[in-house]
Amino acid sequence: MDINQFVACSFGQWRSQRSAHHLIFSHFEAVQSVIDIVALAPDDPAVLALCQDNNIDPLHIASPFRMSWEGQSDWDENQNEELKGTTVLVPVPDLSSPNRGKLLRDQGYAETMPAVGDYHLTDDGTFVLLTKYDRATAEEKIWFVNPNLRFRVSMIKTSDGIGVLTASFSSEIRSLKS
Repeated sequence: MDINQFVACSFGQWRSQRSAHHLIFSHFEAVQSVIDIVALAPDDPAVLALCQDNNIDPLHIASPFRMSWEGQSDWDENQNEELKGTTVLVPVPDLSSPNRGKLLRDQGYAETMPAVGDYHLTDDGTFVLLTKYDRATAEEKIWFVNPNLRFRVSMIKTSDGIGVLTASFSSEIRSLKS
């Protein structure tokens, strides 16, 4: 599987159930959300802006997309916090190794700022993403069990990559339109 195939398999609306363990707070969190993943044209203004901000030639990108999410967390038992957001993601495959590259994002995962992560796809089709931020490092793995079920694990580590702050597991089921 290459990055274009992986992204194409991800398009659609997904219902997600995430279990997160915030080790620093000794807290368990359950999050339910709906995630929408849609293709963007390579000449979409948001894609071109992200390329320009990162000095990337738009001719070298692959399968840009937008991911939006809306969900609920049980972090505070007295008040269900609503979580929502959107981000533009642009894969930039490595010219010498098509299963590796950079992933540009206008909003990061661990910190809400633009981010560039390093990705690779394993032989079994698992997408692995490592992103270094100012105060943390995020490691994420996503794989498909079948076309309509995927799993995602992530860890937020200290900036030196040694201590684990948060670990989470998500199961995501594609919403099928009838």
